[in-house]
Amino acid sequence: MLLIGIAGGSGSGKTTVVRRIMEMLPPDSVSIISQDNYYRDNGHLSAEERKQINFDHPSSIEFSLMVKQLDDLKAGKTIQMPTYSYLTCARLPETIAIAPRKVIIVEGILIMTDPDLRDRLNIKVFVDADADDRLMRIMRRDLVERGRTNEEVLKHYETYVKPMHLQFIEPTKRYADIIVPQGGENSVAIDVLASRIHMRLASDSAF
Repeated sequence: MLLIGIAGGSGSGKTTVVRRIMEMLPPDSVSIISQDNYYRDNGHLSAEERKQINFDHPSSIEFSLMVKQLDDLKAGKTIQMPTYSYLTCARLPETIAIAPRKVIIVEGILIMTDPDLRDRLNIKVFVDADADDRLMRIMRRDLVERGRTNEEVLKHYETYVKPMHLQFIEPTKRYADIIVPQGGENSVAIDVLASRIHMRLASDSAF
């Protein structure tokens, strides 16, 4: 099993990179583990308190559960990945069954901040993008998916996203084996990465 970690700042284009890599790999060879499914349950908080949650701090993620479930996948077990709602800031009762596959892609802004998780990744990728490009993507996403106003998005970016990116996320670039500038628009980098994965899958060392 090949474990690939894809990190990068919020709005950097990680989702596009993941999708394009999956399109270039054999069908049914990839399972996706998203960090966003492992946010801690804060459904008990008031609406005002939920607005103050720092989703960009490593403490907001239940990394111990992520690591345990990755270990279970490597052991050949199917896991029940949790689901999470940004609107209620709560874990949902539904889970997603994830089967072990030849390739497991773990994606999220903070995945390389946790040493235990980082040590389990065979290939570590950092998706890089300019801050203004990331902010535009964040605004489009948060307005639609998280029910925030323009003012709330900008305040949240200034209070949480930007300082946490500089403190926690940007420094993890040094752990990356591959850096993908320009996010999902960088076809050359994505082709190189997909070719590298194909080579690993074709070798005995990948399993």
